[in-house]
Amino acid sequence: MQARFSRRRLLQAGIAAALPLPAFAQPNGFAPKVGGWRRYALTTSVNVAEPQGRTQLWLPVPDIDSDWQRSLDNQWSGNATRAAIVSDPARGVRMLHAEFAPGISAPTLTLTSVIETRDRAVNWQQPAGTRLDAATRQAYTAPTELQPVDGIVRDTAMKATQGARSDVDKARALYQWVVDNAFREPKTRGCGTGDIKAMLETGNLGGKCADLNALFVGLCRAVGVPARDVYGLRLAPSAFGYKQLGGGSANLKGAQHCRAEIFLDGHGWVAMDPADVLKVMRHEAPDWIKDPKHPLVAPVNSALFGGWEGNWVGFNTAHDITLPGSAAKGTLPFLMYPNGENASGAFDALSPDTFKYAISAQLVA
Repeated sequence: MQARFSRRRLLQAGIAAALPLPAFAQPNGFAPKVGGWRRYALTTSVNVAEPQGRTQLWLPVPDIDSDWQRSLDNQWSGNATRAAIVSDPARGVRMLHAEFAPGISAPTLTLTSVIETRDRAVNWQQPAGTRLDAATRQAYTAPTELQPVDGIVRDTAMKATQGARSDVDKARALYQWVVDNAFREPKTRGCGTGDIKAMLETGNLGGKCADLNALFVGLCRAVGVPARDVYGLRLAPSAFGYKQLGGGSANLKGAQHCRAEIFLDGHGWVAMDPADVLKVMRHEAPDWIKDPKHPLVAPVNSALFGGWEGNWVGFNTAHDITLPGSAAKGTLPFLMYPNGENASGAFDALSPDTFKYAISAQLVA
């Protein structure tokens, strides 16, 4: 009896060793479900290293209230000459704008935002009857500066959705097309820019979340499915054990992450994130996983079509942002990072160590 038991244990161990699953993988894989709220205090601290003349800072604030996020409060302190919550004049995106007079030798600013988040998961069996009005539908199927909806973008979307009739079928085809054809490129700075026309024209479909989810959003818009990017920040580790799907709360520099949503009649705005599927494929295991049906990737690929984990905060959903009061010309493709400028020009938002900003989050009981 003991010999047979040991043999069975050895056999089971051999099978487990052969499966390409990490030790931390949970029995249920990755399966966010709507549940309780978690409250976080999100703090961004800026200490400008070398002020030159008048200094300005613009910090994104959580500006989304929905059935998955509550944006509760924003408080700030520091030695700014003036500071206030302002809005992009065209898009209405809110941000904290601080100005420091030339005589202030060490500009400092601390912003603490309180938010509540929870997991999302669409119930495909119980549609709620939600529909978009014509103006809103037009807004979320329109082009942006870096996301055209004609030319190669439309041609690609039409080919990828051939035979799909419903918006759900079109979105599923485009989601899987991005997972099958694009890839996470670690060398991309920050989250990328989201220039999807350039990606398609060059055939280089590598990038990070602001590229990969922008590709999905642009393709959806090109075939009439309302879609938008949601720009935000990871707050905490994943409850499902995936290292690539969370952030270290004490140090969130580089934890910015863009997600996506599509609007489906009967379901409202539905969570999407093909970029995180590609991140798991590229980085979760020691070797790059190329097959989305791999047992480490499959539950993530399935769940992120219609859901996401609530260890993340959304700032806004807008493209082509103008920073009020900025001397810089043109617009930002999105507002997801702290921004700043002084007499010598704009700070490098993607370099927190030279810009001198730090971001952290604390779970509030």
